[in-house]
Amino acid sequence: MNNIQPIQVFEYESLHLGRGKGKAIFQQKHFRALVKLNELHGNKYFTVGLDKITFKHYVGVLQVDDLCIEIMPKADRSATDTGLWRDVLIDMLRATRKLKLNQVDHAHVTKQSKHLLDIYFEWYLNEVKKLMHQGLIKKYYLKQGNLNTLKGKLVFAKQISQNLIHKERFYTEHQVYDKDHLIHQILQQALGIIEQFTRGRYLYGKCKSVQLDFPEVKAINATAATFDKLVLGRKEQPYNTALEIARLIILNFAPNVKSGSEKMIALLFDMNNLWEEYVLVQLKQAYIGSNYRVLGQSQKKFWNTNSIKPDIVIFNGEKTELVIDTKWKMIDRNKPSTQDLRQMYVYNEYWSSAKALLLYPSNASNEISIKGFEQIGHKANHQCGIATVTVLNSDNTLNKQLGGDFKKKLEDNKIFE
Repeated sequence: MNNIQPIQVFEYESLHLGRGKGKAIFQQKHFRALVKLNELHGNKYFTVGLDKITFKHYVGVLQVDDLCIEIMPKADRSATDTGLWRDVLIDMLRATRKLKLNQVDHAHVTKQSKHLLDIYFEWYLNEVKKLMHQGLIKKYYLKQGNLNTLKGKLVFAKQISQNLIHKERFYTEHQVYDKDHLIHQILQQALGIIEQFTRGRYLYGKCKSVQLDFPEVKAINATAATFDKLVLGRKEQPYNTALEIARLIILNFAPNVKSGSEKMIALLFDMNNLWEEYVLVQLKQAYIGSNYRVLGQSQKKFWNTNSIKPDIVIFNGEKTELVIDTKWKMIDRNKPSTQDLRQMYVYNEYWSSAKALLLYPSNASNEISIKGFEQIGHKANHQCGIATVTVLNSDNTLNKQLGGDFKKKLEDNKIFE
């Protein structure tokens, strides 16, 4: 069983040529492929240096041929245990519904030492197997082809060009009702990608088994536009999860990002967005059954076509109680940046809020520090503060009571008055 041992790094760390783990070495061919991938995505994933790449705030997994790189989040400067933060990342993805680990047993994941890519692959294979067990749907679609009998309508242009000599044939367009339709063609394409990346590993046999039982359909090269035009009716709803994972796999597979013949796939998540979504999910749970409403990405027009939207807004009826902006970074000496403070000032003005908070991750339980904005000529009418929430429990697992802890902190500091 040839399981790949990934190279694990933290966000903002550098990976140098020649470094690695066991047989997994970061080589020149991998370096060139990652540089090309980065260029195609506006250089947002990492910074390229002399024989090294320095990761930014994107976490997840990259695989170039036989080399797998896992990038872990880091909410503590002293963090050294990548395995611990790998579990934290998986739990965050699960909480924000970017990963459903009930489809892939967590203990089994740890036992098999799977990397994140394999978790997604296995989740997808399980979803496709479930659909096959329930019965794959048939759909009507138009098919063109040469037939020995006239069926449907004659395509005159093709009939003249292809059957001028063969008078016994008919080039027709006719309606077909079977399993060879766009949805299944997309699922098959994702299966083909998984087959390429699992060859020689424990998931390869499972993938081949699913492919063997999957109906024969036309090969396609799905793009973002292909997914955008998909419309799922009531009959196709069971396919929703499988198609979401297929989209993730297909659109992040980069067969043209090559140095030689290297194949690459990159499942990367913006840690700022993931942190924001996790805090939002936690706060919504904490305020269920109360008079408060917690909304994410509430948007208002700012200038011309530009809009502004704080990460989280807490309402009491129609009154704005608190505006929150989450920041996945360490705050130095409890001093936020001037740019962040200006942003919070504008949020308060536009949402008629008396208070705003910048919320940072931490493993220290600090009090909320809140102060009024200085305004010349009259008394300041709203305030901004900084707060931290504990990411890890004492046993080094993800804090899944984060929302309740933060709610209590707001109450103890009498933020809603």
